[in-house]
Amino acid sequence: MVDVLAPNATIGILGGGQLGRMLSVAASRLGFKTHVFEPSAQPPAGHVADKVTTASYENAEALKAFAASVDVITYEFENVPTSALDLLESIKPIRPNRRALAVSQDRISEKEFLVDLGLKVAPFAAVDTAEDLDKAIAEIGTPAILKTRRFGYDGKGQSRIMAPVDAAKALEDVAGAPSVLEGFIDFTHEVSVIAARGQAGDVSCFDPGENVHINGILHTTTVPATLTSSQRMDAVLLAAKVLNALDYVGVMGVEIFVTKQGLVVNEIAPRVHNSGHWTQNGCVIDQFEQHIRAVAGWPLGDGKRHSNVEMLNLIGDDVDKIADYAKDGSVAIHMYGKSDVKAGRKMGHVNKITGAA
Repeated sequence: MVDVLAPNATIGILGGGQLGRMLSVAASRLGFKTHVFEPSAQPPAGHVADKVTTASYENAEALKAFAASVDVITYEFENVPTSALDLLESIKPIRPNRRALAVSQDRISEKEFLVDLGLKVAPFAAVDTAEDLDKAIAEIGTPAILKTRRFGYDGKGQSRIMAPVDAAKALEDVAGAPSVLEGFIDFTHEVSVIAARGQAGDVSCFDPGENVHINGILHTTTVPATLTSSQRMDAVLLAAKVLNALDYVGVMGVEIFVTKQGLVVNEIAPRVHNSGHWTQNGCVIDQFEQHIRAVAGWPLGDGKRHSNVEMLNLIGDDVDKIADYAKDGSVAIHMYGKSDVKAGRKMGHVNKITGAA
């Protein structure tokens, strides 16, 4: 059954960062209101949302009032506490569903889910103790990377292990948190598929984008990606398989390593994704509108690309280059409204049109 939101309905968004900001803008274009729930004061989404609740995810009364004021709830990041989700879901529907969050919040659960679908992932092993890590290194080998099972993003919560002697330092880096050891993958490049699934089960995927990371943070995403026709089709079908298995509603980012032995899934993100920002200027309907359409019960757009695009993240003092980008008629600027410039902080991005699709 498709639950279509009425005009002027309010979409609740958990998280007030740049993704919440761009979701709010997309919702307003379609005639919806947004109410953002965010613990931090003056979040980027607060500049464009109709309403903002500033409260902790442990504040039950604030959560209840938020849920009562909206018609459906979505989120811009995965790590919303389970207790908050339990309370919210008892009042209003959450899209994408809780299973998608449960799978993606824990790296072990995520990898086991993908393996059960018959998809390839990096060799992995759970690590809770120094003994676990020694055993995992013996089985998987080095180089490898130790990642916290939860709360890791943009290279945080990770430590490389180039040789067994690095094990103690890696455990120190993750502060003893429950972790997973992943073997390195010999890949030529990474791509990501931004895919959407509607309430009726319809699926639409944008063209895969090719990603380059610097210091664990996405630097550029370029479309079209370097893929053969069969690789491109396999990547899209792989993403659709994940969405259908989760009975997913909304947009998801699926990161994939391209190897000589085939495609290997790096991770999934049950939300709009940094590597999909190129769609804002490369497609008629971008990833943010696609997500709003899905949670609102609207038909999905087809995701067709009309232009080739290079998306470049503006990290830290990269914002100093804005005046130069503004002189280039092929560049679209997207700033996040963050007042404090910090090293490693995403301040905005630019999309450069490099030709017609």
